[in-house]
Amino acid sequence: MLTLKLLREQPDFVIERLAVKNFDASQIVKDILEADSLRRASQTKLDSTLAEQNQKAKEIGMLMKQGNKEEAENVKKLVAQLKEQSKELEAQMEEHNKAMNDLLVLLPNIPCAQVPAGKTAEDNVVVREGGCKTTLPANAKPHWELAKSLDIIDFDLGVKLTGAGFPVYKDKGAKIQRALISFFLDRNTRAGYMEVQPPLVVNEASAYATGQLPDKEGQMYHVGLDNFYMIPTAEVPVTNIYRDCIVNKADFPIKMTAYTQCFRREAGSYGKDVRGLNRLHQFDKVEIVQLSLPENSYEALDGMVKHVESIIQELELPYRILRLCGGDMSFTSALTYDFEVYSEAQQRWLEVSSVSNFESFQANRLKLRYKDDEGKTQLAHTLNGSSLALPRILAALLENHQDEQGRIHIPAALREYTGFEWID
Repeated sequence: MLTLKLLREQPDFVIERLAVKNFDASQIVKDILEADSLRRASQTKLDSTLAEQNQKAKEIGMLMKQGNKEEAENVKKLVAQLKEQSKELEAQMEEHNKAMNDLLVLLPNIPCAQVPAGKTAEDNVVVREGGCKTTLPANAKPHWELAKSLDIIDFDLGVKLTGAGFPVYKDKGAKIQRALISFFLDRNTRAGYMEVQPPLVVNEASAYATGQLPDKEGQMYHVGLDNFYMIPTAEVPVTNIYRDCIVNKADFPIKMTAYTQCFRREAGSYGKDVRGLNRLHQFDKVEIVQLSLPENSYEALDGMVKHVESIIQELELPYRILRLCGGDMSFTSALTYDFEVYSEAQQRWLEVSSVSNFESFQANRLKLRYKDDEGKTQLAHTLNGSSLALPRILAALLENHQDEQGRIHIPAALREYTGFEWID
């Protein structure tokens, strides 16, 4: 959530920068400032009324001591009137405050200066490409056909048990899932991230704090009886560990990693781009989260990008890194880099990670703060990234590492985790 201070001091800047995200903020900013002005006016009147109320209350005692009961009774009536006025003013102030906050949560985060203008994924900027180029046999198959022929992922059984988007991993398919999770976690902890194991469901306050509510409510599975939400990413519970916290400045950076299953409704998803593992409702993902001092957060972002890149390199996959344009960025992000691996069999790029800096946007909702050298309370910065999401990584591994016999060669870095060199 953007700070009220920023909106008061630089409304034109906010409107101009949000236009990069193709978001017209002019009316909302105007309405927020109007609600804020009304709220402050009510606050001023309330403070004045309370001060008068307190002063008159003291007079009652003095008048009673002086035996001036009639005048004391008149002052009591005045105090009672002032109390009613105070209640009305408090109600007005709460009403204006609610109106202001309801509007504040509608404003996305401001994109940083590095974000290119653009409306769709076509306008994203390729930062660099790398990895192992692959030449596939003439009879190469997409991963859903390979998975069926090798009997390692059963999509039909998943439909029987639950529905589309809930595959069942079998035998070496299950083992390579477990291997990838361990591989990712080991690489993350080696890089200084503390492993945590958070809940898979969160309350409304947690979903609101990281920006999933109210922006992505339709994409999450909701447990109505308890008013819980199944997590779309480990970012939500892990970042919320520090909700309502004032962190010692010396404790930054705080680096955490977590493996979780993730759940996304993906309403309206259909077609060839969602076949097989390309888009699931339940999937495994390993996440990295950093909490940073503001002056260090972009250096932290660069380090996270290099870290994710090193893992993809070990998996021997062709990849590219994109800097997302304004129109393709998330509601909460100030700058995002997407990682895509190339699927030779599908002849298309598959997104496998997003690494983002949210600056103080999430921290403002989280009330995640620290005290600076002058003792003033400041908002921290939050960052997160997939390291990595399993489904499309597994799809690319199957497709790019297949041979003419339909066998899958396991990259060297994974073999100590799988215990086998081939899936056949």
